[in-house]
Amino acid sequence: MDTAAKTNKKLLLVFYYFSSQTNNLVQSLVEGLEGSDITVVQERLRPLVRLRFPIGTIGGTLRMMLVTFFRKRIPIEPLSPACFDSYDLIIVTGPTWSYNPSGPILSLFDRDGRRLFENKLVLPLISCRGYWRMHWFGLKNLLCKCGARVVNLIVFSHPNPEPWRTIGVFLKLAGRIPEKKSRFAHKYRKYGHTRRQQEEAKRFGAMIGEELNRGGAAIHLLNFDTEIAQP
Repeated sequence: MDTAAKTNKKLLLVFYYFSSQTNNLVQSLVEGLEGSDITVVQERLRPLVRLRFPIGTIGGTLRMMLVTFFRKRIPIEPLSPACFDSYDLIIVTGPTWSYNPSGPILSLFDRDGRRLFENKLVLPLISCRGYWRMHWFGLKNLLCKCGARVVNLIVFSHPNPEPWRTIGVFLKLAGRIPEKKSRFAHKYRKYGHTRRQQEEAKRFGAMIGEELNRGGAAIHLLNFDTEIAQP
């Protein structure tokens, strides 16, 4: 857990990442917040059993996709006590797993959801291959059941076109390197998010920080349009 210097405004950033792509966005967002003189507390969710990336086999990848489609929970370590302090905003961040929130995020809601999110302003950030809407509907429903006040949404999707995006992510999880194979390289240029998208996350962090310093009443009006972050 990392904290910045103390100020009047406090923000909690709860996140899980599997392949570091979500973490790259999180750290860019934090970099943007740093210029706003806001206390930022980061809480990374840690599974009790280490998950390996890449999974390494076709069969293992297929099994993971199946169980995550049915929203299998991945138990996580206890949260730090600081998570249950008072915050002006909570940002909850994680990747899409087979159209759903990830197993560690689902476990967070099962165990700590109401205590963590009740009566809190919450801004979800979704990192995904492309099919994020079911994830969003499920996540918003979980937050509302916990009594959270969902104020906006940030979504970053991998910039490759379909069907190459889905094929490339599958091969990457299975331990292949599709972006370096001649048959895929011209269609699947890079796994995950681009540097431009990380720059957008940094800009969004600055926007959030500025609005919190103004009182935070208009976070729901902030324009988190990531389309300009696509190549």
